Amino acid sequence: MTGHHPWRGILVATALPLNDDLSVDYDKYAGHCAWLVENGCDGVVPNGSLGEYQVLTPEERARVVETAVAAVGGERVMPGVAAYGSAEARRWAEQAGEAGCRAVMLLPPNAYRADERSVLAHYAEVARSGLPVVAYNNPIDTKVDLVPELLARLHGEGYIRGVKEFSGDVRRAYRIAELAPELDLLTGADDVLLELAVAGAKGWVAGYPNALPRACVELYRAAAGGDLDTALPLYRQLHPLLRWDSRVEFVQAIKLSMDIAGRHGGPCRPPRAALLPGQEAAVRAATEKALAAGLS
Repeated sequence: MTGHHPWRGILVATALPLNDDLSVDYDKYAGHCAWLVENGCDGVVPNGSLGEYQVLTPEERARVVETAVAAVGGERVMPGVAAYGSAEARRWAEQAGEAGCRAVMLLPPNAYRADERSVLAHYAEVARSGLPVVAYNNPIDTKVDLVPELLARLHGEGYIRGVKEFSGDVRRAYRIAELAPELDLLTGADDVLLELAVAGAKGWVAGYPNALPRACVELYRAAAGGDLDTALPLYRQLHPLLRWDSRVEFVQAIKLSMDIAGRHGGPCRPPRAALLPGQEAAVRAATEKALAAGLS
């Protein structure tokens, strides 16, 4: 593991297995977390967007974290602690700490389009939990953009240690490195993994290892190590799947790929609807092509 930097490496934003009645299958989830680590992933991120945290009850959300910790150890678990209110997000960070986690991931305020003062206050409040905070910049969904200047300020104030960057704008990597050289950049979108690894990213909060962990680990290790002869062909092979991580239907797509790969992906909770037939066919074809090429 990465010692004092548990957010580094390849951390999987875990999909959450649901039963047919849409209850959480905690045993399957524990097995899934353990399987990811056995296949070379450094850790897991429960209660991210891919884990459908928005539609979990508080009891379910807490148990998901505890299940992951019991399965792989707290040093390998970095839960998402996003919430509408800063006090609630801080309570989730404190719950993570009590469960044994060593870091948390936090979106900016996402109940409204927050200004810079509100963003600073939000991260300051959650930082009071005492756990290292990795910011999560997803301006597409949250409508709040943690631009490099704001990230540098959050880091300078001591509120964040890293950032999961999901804007898709790889140019930001270089600006962040100039403004806040000690702030760890993590790839946040699967389909810019290679570009951000080359730019110096210290980790990948990843979606597609849920279905194809070994291939994704090989890609990450090669990209992070500068072995482009290995990374680039693999990236090209995987990219038809990786780009689904940046689409609205990413949870359904990744769960479908899991099903096709012999894992339990299963259903999603409403309001997420099933993929349209054309979308399902595209995910199925890309997944089957990857499996036929020996990727797993």
